Amino acid sequence: MTAHNHSKPLNDIRYSVLDLSPIIAGGTIAESFQNTLDIAQHTEKWGFHRYWMAEHHNMPFIGSSATSVLINHIAQGTSTIRVGSGGIMLPNHAPLIIAEHFGTLESLHPGRIDLGLGRAPGTDQRTAMALRKNHRSTGDEFPQLLEELRSYFRPDPGKGYVRAFPGQGLDIPIWLLGSSGFSARLAGQLGLPFAFASHFSPENTIPALDLYRRSFEPSQVLEKPYAMVGMNIVAADTDEEAEYLGTSLQQQFLNLVRNTEEPLQPPVDNMDEVWTEREKMALHQQLGASIFGSKVTVKQRMQQFLEETQADEMMINAQIYDHRARLRSFEIVSEIMNGD
Repeated sequence: MTAHNHSKPLNDIRYSVLDLSPIIAGGTIAESFQNTLDIAQHTEKWGFHRYWMAEHHNMPFIGSSATSVLINHIAQGTSTIRVGSGGIMLPNHAPLIIAEHFGTLESLHPGRIDLGLGRAPGTDQRTAMALRKNHRSTGDEFPQLLEELRSYFRPDPGKGYVRAFPGQGLDIPIWLLGSSGFSARLAGQLGLPFAFASHFSPENTIPALDLYRRSFEPSQVLEKPYAMVGMNIVAADTDEEAEYLGTSLQQQFLNLVRNTEEPLQPPVDNMDEVWTEREKMALHQQLGASIFGSKVTVKQRMQQFLEETQADEMMINAQIYDHRARLRSFEIVSEIMNGD
């Protein structure tokens, strides 16, 4: 069921933004947050549908660790774009706290908040322990945590139950995020929308989306499956410039592989001077679905990816060192999605 023959036009789907608020070498976190707001305001104007930020901890190149605080900042500085989490890592928090945080956000910005949930800790073991003290999570308790969280948003849980104020009775879309089959199947069984992390787990994309669609059961939330794919796109005026700008992302993943994490690095002329042949192979697998190129190249590769995945929405991540180049990349994607 991988290849579909019918072609889905690029202007037929929604486009959204994933922003990790990159902390760049030589920059400050305050600047990262200013840049995030700037990109949110521009992408809203260019017609992007939603703007999501991700919870990561102990990562010197990602500024969005206090995700719900940042969501509020972005929602306040914009007016129509949906703002949310891609994702909040559910095992890191008591579900009640998440319900209260997102109940607060939805009360401040009615009808604009999304709650995307992941089941990984979004960090290393030691940091996970610091977040949760004595709670060792394997991710297996995710369905129970999800059920508890969803119960806080129901209009009336009944007497004797703990209740979330704010939270109770609010209709906040919940998405499951995944890079494997676990969340795909669960999202399908619960009839929830599903977002797949193709931007760092490309080889699992098609199997996970197939699994989601096969296990989908209609719910009060959705009558048919709704799948979003996360993608790294670095667009520039020429293929060469895009390849050059894309080396910042490649270095970021290389640092992860090497366990030498540092802020997002400026681009380099030649990655072969930086990585070994073996590292290059490993990265090509992890970043296999990433697209670096000019408008023509990006459009062609996006169309191909859309045909392979039959996604309903694409969420674009652009870990680009230079802020203006990063804005330009989103602008080029907006021209493609608007058919210019």
